[in-house]
Amino acid sequence: MHSDVVASRSAEHRDSRESRNAGPQLDAVSLAIIEQLQEDGRRPYAAIGKAVGLSEAAVRQRVQKLLDQGVMQIVAVTDPLTVGFRRQAMVGVNVEGDVESVADALTAMSECEYVVMTAGSFDLMVEIVCEDDDHLLEVINKRIRAVPGVRSTESFVYLKLKKQTYMWGTR
Repeated sequence: MHSDVVASRSAEHRDSRESRNAGPQLDAVSLAIIEQLQEDGRRPYAAIGKAVGLSEAAVRQRVQKLLDQGVMQIVAVTDPLTVGFRRQAMVGVNVEGDVESVADALTAMSECEYVVMTAGSFDLMVEIVCEDDDHLLEVINKRIRAVPGVRSTESFVYLKLKKQTYMWGTR
């Protein structure tokens, strides 16, 4: 079975990654390990090793290297509502001047869980997680809008989270 998992990683995919220069080059075994952990972040290293054809110790070393390189994180994904954060919103941000400096400032805010530079109507999209509406107002009005270079914001308050998954696999 492990040879099927590893063999499914073609040289074509490796070549396309290399041409994009997207960071550390990952071989087929590392990609298979990542997919195993995307399915179940608590899967034992021995079970992963069996699936990809490595020993438990070799899987442990590879996982640590992937963590050290910033290729992946292993975290507990929670439902914010169940841990005291009753308000989430996506905020579109328009910037005057350097987008990177504004993105860096927003990244430093603990409430900003996701910051991405975009093409389109907004320069940045920022997901924020807050305790309540007062907290949301404070973050947007007093902190995000106060960042030098922020020209305007538009907020999209979440009413209900229908899907959140991290199962996109690897390429």
